[in-house]
Amino acid sequence: MITARQSRAARALLGWKQETLADTAQVSLTALRRLESENGLRVYESTRDQVRRALEGNGIVFLTTDKGEGVMIMDNGNPADTGKRP
Repeated sequence: MITARQSRAARALLGWKQETLADTAQVSLTALRRLESENGLRVYESTRDQVRRALEGNGIVFLTTDKGEGVMIMDNGNPADTGKRP
């Protein structure tokens, strides 16, 4: 299950605004704001799933361990995108 913090962190890694993620995930902006809220608002599981899939489809990996949760962005192997030299 994607958490509010993970969604916000993933957006930050991608440089996306809430509007961009809502459009990409095909959810309403209101639904995304509820998901990213720390107020414990009810969010449909289908909304969480669509947001997770949209982020994963753009290179985000969700991490969960017994010590916490997080996100990372996967390198797509293109040296021009990472600043690395071949």
